[in-house]
Amino acid sequence: MNKRISALKFALDNELNEREFYLANARRTKNLAGKNMFKQIADEEKEHYEMLKKLYEKWEAKQKWPATIPLKVRKSRSNNILMSMSEKKAARIKGNDDDLKAIRTAIDFEARGMALYTKLETGSEDPKEKAFFNLLASIERQHFLSLRDTEEFLTDPASWYQNTEKTSLDGG
Repeated sequence: MNKRISALKFALDNELNEREFYLANARRTKNLAGKNMFKQIADEEKEHYEMLKKLYEKWEAKQKWPATIPLKVRKSRSNNILMSMSEKKAARIKGNDDDLKAIRTAIDFEARGMALYTKLETGSEDPKEKAFFNLLASIERQHFLSLRDTEEFLTDPASWYQNTEKTSLDGG
């Protein structure tokens, strides 16, 4: 039990640090797609933080998984950002080295978040607890995939457009 409480405390700190990172990069970047992606994920990390904080406080007080925590977290909308931005000229500003470094750092954050929540899920016997950490792991995976997509968008926009639009070269 203490290991999971410690891991949950680590997850809390992690969500807060990631949110600050995303907000700082949303302010810094000139690329509109990157800016919107960072803002969206920052908002989602805030929601995760608030949910985890409630959970942590109740779990720590009762020393068991609380029955009263709502186990719903909205699905990530980060994967819709690039699609909605793709027609805007401002989104076509090519990413610079700082943008790519930030995206790659964020990809690493999300990969570690997936691993942590998967570990917490695996270590649990309680079905509600398992479901909660499975949900958080899947949202971190959505962030991870969206960020990988953003990396492609910034480094090779032509390929991103071709892959996204699933164009064929047969003229049909």
